[in-house]
Amino acid sequence: MRRYQRTLFNVCARYLGNERDADDVCQEVMLKVLYGLKNFEGKSKFKTWLYSITYNECITQYRKERRKRRLLDALSLDPLEEASDEKAPKIEEKAGLDRWLVHVNPIDREILVLRFVAELEFQEIADIMHMGLSATKMRYKRALDKLREKFSDTAET
Repeated sequence: MRRYQRTLFNVCARYLGNERDADDVCQEVMLKVLYGLKNFEGKSKFKTWLYSITYNECITQYRKERRKRRLLDALSLDPLEEASDEKAPKIEEKAGLDRWLVHVNPIDREILVLRFVAELEFQEIADIMHMGLSATKMRYKRALDKLREKFSDTAET
């Protein structure tokens, strides 16, 4: 787990947008791997299996946060007020990929993170996300096109 710990944390942090949730998810992933290792059948690479668990845990955490924001909205509370101290500065402080990932949807964000941060092949990403290879490649291309478009708009201003 030491080999993958830093990369797992980076994947989770980029996907979830904050280090606190990423740390929690990483610990949960490590526990699931530890207890689930006896069930690992070797049908895929260990790395693919590990990132599959990571992806599922990130999705679960993301959905929990989304439900919480919907509840706050329904109660007429401002979720940005509660999260602004924590999330807004971090997004601004992070360099590189992070500042652009906020412009794509969560599934495309995960594809980009798995490709650039975890350095996985398209087939591995497709397996992790339970998508076809061509769908994965298409979503990857569209996400990059969207980022390029956004980047060119920003560069012109």
